[in-house]
Amino acid sequence: MSFFNFSHLRGDIFGGLTAGIVALPLALAFGEASGAGAVAGLYGAIIVGFFAAMFGGTATQVSGPTGPMVVVFAGLFASMSGDPGLVFASVVLAGILQILFGIFRLGEYIKLVPYPVISGFMSGIGVIIIALQGANLLGHEVDGGGTINALKAIPSAIMAPNLQAFGLGILTLLMVFFWPKKVGKYMPGALAALLIGTIIGLFLNVPILGSIPTGLPEFVLPVFSQDTALIALEAAFVLAVLGSIDSLLTSLVADNMTRTRHQSNRELIGQGVGNSVAGLFGAIPGAGATMRTVVNIRSGGQTKISGMFHALILFAVVLVLAPYAANIPHAVLAGILIKVGYDIIDFAYLKRAHKGPRWDLILMVLVLGLTVFVDLITAVMAGVILAALAFVKQIADEQLLNFRDSDFESFSDEEKSLIKDKEDKIMFFGFSGPLSFGAAADLSHKARENAKEHTSAMVLDFTSVPFVDVSAARAFENIVEEAHHSGRDVYTYGMTDKVKETIIALNPKGELRGDGHYQTRIEALKAAVINLQAE
Repeated sequence: MSFFNFSHLRGDIFGGLTAGIVALPLALAFGEASGAGAVAGLYGAIIVGFFAAMFGGTATQVSGPTGPMVVVFAGLFASMSGDPGLVFASVVLAGILQILFGIFRLGEYIKLVPYPVISGFMSGIGVIIIALQGANLLGHEVDGGGTINALKAIPSAIMAPNLQAFGLGILTLLMVFFWPKKVGKYMPGALAALLIGTIIGLFLNVPILGSIPTGLPEFVLPVFSQDTALIALEAAFVLAVLGSIDSLLTSLVADNMTRTRHQSNRELIGQGVGNSVAGLFGAIPGAGATMRTVVNIRSGGQTKISGMFHALILFAVVLVLAPYAANIPHAVLAGILIKVGYDIIDFAYLKRAHKGPRWDLILMVLVLGLTVFVDLITAVMAGVILAALAFVKQIADEQLLNFRDSDFESFSDEEKSLIKDKEDKIMFFGFSGPLSFGAAADLSHKARENAKEHTSAMVLDFTSVPFVDVSAARAFENIVEEAHHSGRDVYTYGMTDKVKETIIALNPKGELRGDGHYQTRIEALKAAVINLQAE
């Protein structure tokens, strides 16, 4: 199989071109916000975008500077007094760590993020994009970053709009929302809006991108010393972890939109290569960028060529096209991005969420709110933790529900004859499914609660238990100790070797009568009956 797939070249070119143009103002802004300068932001988008696309594992991913990464990098840049050798050494180390994450296959764990969390994250990103463009659509610029500042700027922008810019923005919105699908196969609506809006903007008094820095990047030699090595390593680890999470979450979004499946560990390696090279040329680090990835997909991008072409477009802008790109109106970009934000919001799930579990809807809304008003990482971590706890509780309830008296109707004639006249002295409990820490706390209480007053023996069925964790094994030990304290013997049957090994390892007292563990129910019943007769 060839390394490149040219069967979707037209869509890849359109997707990369549109994503590149949309990435341009973001790269400039992120570069300025980082403290390293606009050129560092541009080359971060170029270098990370090119190499992450080439070597990554998500075909449609577009990478470059992102909000979370820039926030961390800006803090790093300030704490190291802007020392290029040390700052960008941390970026190189971060890339190397990401490569190691991929080699050791740590990327697979991010696939465990549940759908309500992904839906909330996607919808939150969509809301942020729309909120950030509100003032720009009206011809105003926002002072300071963040969603809150963007929302605060909207009322004043409404009170004193730049009508020419607003009209241009409305025209852009009409084009991107209602562009004919037949024409869109050859000319995406976003690209058409960009070109037409820029031409019209030449004759209007509207805010534009303005001058764009040009020039080639310079090689930056990483510098370490005994005093700074630990600081650089700590910063590199934070950047690597944050960049990995950011990228793989964007990969999940891309999967959801394209109905494909990314290669998470390969994606980490690609991101690591991109950030390592970026650090060597004084460029700020990056990650998979959700907004730019969505723009790419919506505009027709389907293979890694689109992400690489996006980087080449930015490179061409830096070297050749800067004077032309400088005339792009902010209102036109705002209109394009508002459509992107609208498309990201998971309306399909929101329309039918009330028909599903209420907790999933609550979780989705919570993640959405945290994404918009706090930050992406906090939102996803909180969502995953809460989803995991809810799942553990649900499974624990099911496990406890299945910890019940065995059905005597299922016993064979021989088994029924064995326990004849002894039903009140033998208590049967059957487990179903794996036993985990979620149910462990209530297992012994459940056994004690259901034991009859004259019970002398407890028989526990483990035939449907594939594994137990340490908490459940200790809970079993408590059942045994409480049973013996009450003068009852405990017999088990049907344990797998794995379950038996765990149980015995954590039951060092060996208090089970005889071996205590039997292969079949009939063997356990015979042992229990013999001991009852001996009493």
